Amino acid sequence: MKSLELFSGAGGLAKGLELAGFEHSAFVEFNKDACASLRRNFPPEKVFEGDIRAFDLSKLSDIDVVAGGPPCQPFSLGGKHGANNDSRDMFPYAIKAIETLTPKAFVFENVKGLLRESFSDYFRYIILRLTYPDAHASLKATWEEHFKSLQNINYDRYGGIKYHVKQTLVNAADYGVPQCRERVVIVGIRSDIDASWEFPAATHSEEKLLWDKFVTGAYWDRHKVAKANRETCVNGSLMRVKQMRDTFGFFEPEHKAWRTVRDALHDVPDPRVKHGITDHIFRDGARSYAGHTGSELDLPGKTIKAGGHGVPGGENMMRFPDGSVRYFTVYEAKLIQTFPKDFVVLGAWGEALRQIGNAVPVMLGEKVGRALYEKIFPGTVWPKRQKVHGEVPLEKLAN
Repeated sequence: MKSLELFSGAGGLAKGLELAGFEHSAFVEFNKDACASLRRNFPPEKVFEGDIRAFDLSKLSDIDVVAGGPPCQPFSLGGKHGANNDSRDMFPYAIKAIETLTPKAFVFENVKGLLRESFSDYFRYIILRLTYPDAHASLKATWEEHFKSLQNINYDRYGGIKYHVKQTLVNAADYGVPQCRERVVIVGIRSDIDASWEFPAATHSEEKLLWDKFVTGAYWDRHKVAKANRETCVNGSLMRVKQMRDTFGFFEPEHKAWRTVRDALHDVPDPRVKHGITDHIFRDGARSYAGHTGSELDLPGKTIKAGGHGVPGGENMMRFPDGSVRYFTVYEAKLIQTFPKDFVVLGAWGEALRQIGNAVPVMLGEKVGRALYEKIFPGTVWPKRQKVHGEVPLEKLAN
């Protein structure tokens, strides 16, 4: 299937969809550094660097899927919370692409803040605009007035372009990404296609990680951590483990364990030694203080963020069991976002981390892509998927 990537960033979602079998027709991205990264990892002639309003959609044909991540700053918990009043709100242009190209389906990803109560009406308005992309407002109508008119449309009787749209709040850790990253994924399938979208079922769980740590010890055994150096089960974790023992008895939780920072980086050398990895460069100066503690080594990482105003939780650092911290290298952050090892993210450390923080985890993009592909082309037979770095030990354990 052919896809158009809007607001592509460095290409996390694009790479995931590529691994799921999609062929990219074009990438649209404004940031010059992200465009440089795109050109290094995808056909450079397909990258349009500039404002989406200047991109000529009429040059494309037979686009099956439109995908992307409209800028999240208008909805981010760390942003200005402007929503529709923020000039960076690009959802109207994403909707324009749907109307113009009438793809079989679309996939958009955005921050959890989109679901904030104060944005609820505007979010419902976005969903209705995606449902009826050619149902235009009158010239002088406000979005609130357009919202009311869209609410009055009878879906079954509507004769224009329409989509079945579903939105889901997901945690990437539940799908094998070694990072707790909550995002809203919006998927629409054109009404003439006989398919009903359901988000793929979770494959990993915190319960199984706790079980492997504190019931069987399999997690520590896998990483050859001596018993004296293993994490102690305390406070809330202790109660949860007791509840799990009562619930599961001798039978372990059915899912795989959440993947941790240690899992993702299990064989990555210390950046301060000779290693020959070009984007694995040590950066000094990491500090830990209240509210800025970094990602624990034996948990999924905190959400890597773009950090326009810094990263207040220390999401660009890892925290070791002895309490020491250091910054993630670009290479490490890339692996935690499940980019392939050979994927190139260009720019200085801060800019590269911004691109990685803005990206959709590749593994999550691939899982959404495969599920969508199967909905549109049922009976698809998939080749064995490419494993991401750090995943092999867990799959061996599961088998």
